[in-house]
Amino acid sequence: MRVPRHDILNLGMKTLRESYRRGELVPQKLVESIINAADALKHYNIFIKPPSLCWIQRFINSLMHKNFDDHPLWGIPFSIKDNIDLRGVPTTGGCPDFAYLPKKSALAVQLLIDAGAIPIGKTNLDQFATGLNGTRSPYGVCHNSFDFDLISGGSSSGSAVAVAMGLSTFSLGTDTAGSGRIPACFNNLIGLKPSLGLISGSGVIDACRSLDCVSIFAISSDDANEVLDVAARFDSDYSHSRELPYFNATRHYGLADINLTLGVIKKEQLRFFGNDAYFEAYSRTLEVLMDRGFTLKEIDFRPLEEAGELLYQGPWISERFITTEQMISLKPQSMFPIVREIIEPGGKLLATDLFKAQYRLRELKIICERLMSDLDCLITPTVGCHFTIKEMLDDPINANTKLGYYSNFVNLLDLASVVVPTQLIKRKHDSSMPFSVSLVGPCMSDRWLLSIANTFQSIFALTVGNTGYVSNNHENKLVSNPKSIDILVCGAHLSGLPLNWQLIERGATLKRVVDTAPIYRMYALEGGPPLRPGLIRDEKEGAAIAAEVWSVPAANFGSFVENVPSPLGIGKVVLSNGQSVLGFICEPMGIYGAIEITSFGGWRAWLQQR
Repeated sequence: MRVPRHDILNLGMKTLRESYRRGELVPQKLVESIINAADALKHYNIFIKPPSLCWIQRFINSLMHKNFDDHPLWGIPFSIKDNIDLRGVPTTGGCPDFAYLPKKSALAVQLLIDAGAIPIGKTNLDQFATGLNGTRSPYGVCHNSFDFDLISGGSSSGSAVAVAMGLSTFSLGTDTAGSGRIPACFNNLIGLKPSLGLISGSGVIDACRSLDCVSIFAISSDDANEVLDVAARFDSDYSHSRELPYFNATRHYGLADINLTLGVIKKEQLRFFGNDAYFEAYSRTLEVLMDRGFTLKEIDFRPLEEAGELLYQGPWISERFITTEQMISLKPQSMFPIVREIIEPGGKLLATDLFKAQYRLRELKIICERLMSDLDCLITPTVGCHFTIKEMLDDPINANTKLGYYSNFVNLLDLASVVVPTQLIKRKHDSSMPFSVSLVGPCMSDRWLLSIANTFQSIFALTVGNTGYVSNNHENKLVSNPKSIDILVCGAHLSGLPLNWQLIERGATLKRVVDTAPIYRMYALEGGPPLRPGLIRDEKEGAAIAAEVWSVPAANFGSFVENVPSPLGIGKVVLSNGQSVLGFICEPMGIYGAIEITSFGGWRAWLQQR
C-alpha cells in the first residue's frame, strides 16, 4: 500500500527559523497544519495523545513571553514517546491500565519547552518499551512511513514516524536495545542514542534503568546536535545522570575529516537474514566510503554479539520486571501478551545469575575497548533485514531477535551511537526503502559521532524521512576526534627511530604518512644524540617534507609536549592537501650552526645518506 500524500512543510530547524524571522509563518498556523496532517494519517497509529489545540494552545501562548533570539528552539514542534512525562497529559507506557497524570514534565521535556519547543503529541510505542518492531501496542500497530505493510521499528515507533511524515521537527524516544536506532533506520532519519546518563531519565518509565537512554530522532545531524545541546543537563536528582565533559560539548560538533579509520564487521560475521537488498546497500555504502578516502578495518564482532545476547538471555530481563511487577501480579491481563511473555520470567532469576553475567560483561568490555582503541568509530548495519507486519506478528520473538543483532550490545557496553541513512533501496512501482548504518563509539563520543554523521549526510545527500526534502545541515567547520590529538612528526619520533617510543608508550597510533605543503625548510640541528631536525616555514624557498601524523590520546598529550626541548615547539603545520595539523616546528634561532637538509625531502632520507 502506498503512503498517502499530504502537504508536507519543511520542518528543519534552520528553515523554520528563517520562515519565522521573515514573518512567513507563525507557530499557531504551523501547529494547525500539523494537526490537520496528523488527522489525515491517524490510521498510521502514530500517536496515543494526538495533536489538538485543546492541550497544545498553552504552549503556543507561552511563546509570547519568550524572546525569539534568546530561546534556541522557539516555535520548533516535537513529539514525545508516551513513556516520557509531559505535565498535565497522561503517560501510558503503551498500557491503558498503567496510565497516570504526571504533575511535572520529565526534565528533558521541560528543558526543551523552556527553550521554546512546542510539544505536539505523545507517540505510540511497543508496550513498556519492550520490542524493536512497533507492533506490540494496544493502541494499534504503528505503520512504516514508506510502506504501510512494513514494520516501523520500535519501541519508539510513533516518535520516528512522526518526524519522517513531517509532523515534528524532532522527537524524543527511549533506547535500551535499539529502540532509538532501528525506527530511525526504517524511517530514513538521524537517530541519536546518547551516552548513558547524558540526558536525564527523570520522568521516564523505566525499561532497564541501568541501560535506558532518552534518544533523539531528527532529519539532520545539525538538528540532533541542537536538541542535545538543550536536553543534556546533569540532574542531581537522577542517580544515573552524568556530567557533560568539555570534549563532548556542542562546540566540538562540526564536519568530520574523511581521513578516518572505521571499524567494520568481518564479512563472515555479517547477518542479513536472507535480505539481499540490505546486503547490497551495505556493500554500496562501504564502497562509497572507501572511494572518499575512509580506511576500513575489520574487527571481530563476536565479543559485541555475546554482550548483546546478555540483554534478553541474561538477568537484565529482571530489571524490566521491576517496572511491571505490580501489573503482572494484579492485572496480568492488561499487558500485551507477548510483552508479558518476555518480561514475566524476569521475576524468577537468581541473584547469582546477575553476578555471573556482570563478571562476563566486564570481561567483554575490556575486549571491546581493545578492539575499538585505534578506530575513529565502528560502523555497522543498523539492522540486517526488514519484516512485514504480518511476518512480525507470525514470529514475534525470533523476528525481534534478528532486529537486535547489531544494536543490543551498545548500552550494555556503555557506548554511544548515531544512525545515519546512506541508501534508498529501489523497489517495485518506483518506490524505495531506506537503509542506514550505525556509528558506534565510546561513552561521551556523541558530538564526534554526530560530526561523522554530518560528513555522511553530505556524502550520501539523501532526502530525509519521507518528506522529499534534503538534509539542511549547515555546520561545516572541520573537527577531529576529541579523545585524541593528531600530531605531525618529521624526525626522531618517526616510526622506528630513537624517540618513537615516547609516542608508543602513550598509546599513540600511526594515522597516516604525509607530505607537508612545499613551504618548509628542514635543518639537522646541533647537539644530540639523538639527532633532531628543525622545520622552518619558508614560502619562497621551501619544499615538501616527508612526515607522519600520529594520533595521541588527549589525556597523554600534555606529558608528551612537556618533553619537547628548545628550540623545538609545537605549532600548526600545513599538509600537502591544504589541511593544518599540530606538529613539530623550530624557532628561527635554532638553525644557527645547523645543516640544511631540505633537498633530501625528509629526515629519514637524510639519515640514509649520512
